[in-house]
Amino acid sequence: MDPKEATGKENMGTKRKNLTFLRPRMYMLERRKTDTVVENSVSGDHSGTLRRSQSDRTEYNQKLQEKMTPQAECSATETPTPEEEHQRRKMMAKRAKIIKELIQTEKDYLNDLELCVREVVQPLRHKQIDRLDVESLFSNIESVHQISAKLLSLLEEATTDVEPAIQVIGEVFLQIKEPLEDIYKIYCYHHDEAHSVLESYEKEEELKQHLSHCIQSLK
Repeated sequence: MDPKEATGKENMGTKRKNLTFLRPRMYMLERRKTDTVVENSVSGDHSGTLRRSQSDRTEYNQKLQEKMTPQAECSATETPTPEEEHQRRKMMAKRAKIIKELIQTEKDYLNDLELCVREVVQPLRHKQIDRLDVESLFSNIESVHQISAKLLSLLEEATTDVEPAIQVIGEVFLQIKEPLEDIYKIYCYHHDEAHSVLESYEKEEELKQHLSHCIQSLK
């Protein structure tokens, strides 16, 4: 073999090894650049994040509409097959059912909260029974009721008189995410304490009777 040719092949092999060695470093460098851009956009005001979120939602809406109504992408000479149309209708019906069940679940939950506040919390609070701490027992349940009512209102607003193919309820949860989280943090934080308080009240006959009377009113 020609010595020059052998030397050339050796140099080529060395370059490939060097490239293989450098790829992870180049990748990390690009990641650092990207992280810096994201960090700068988040720090300070949130306008960049909000614009990105709005763009993401717009893109999501477009993709959802395309997925749920694929015939809109067909040209005048291309019509969906009966099987494609059947699948589209099936997907639409399934999605509509899920949204309907979600809203009904929120309605049922809100009704339960209203009953609890009206028939249990408020009567116990008005009686002002000694040794019975209503606030410790029920925490911020009235705030939970208020935020649940707001969530249901937004869900109904997003689906009433809106074509099924463009109903977007995910945006509702994004909109209410922070207040929902803040309120349930308080409720969950006091849950174990409230359970312990309830167990202690059940050992006192007088307090137990008051609680039982309120519970009976719910039935």
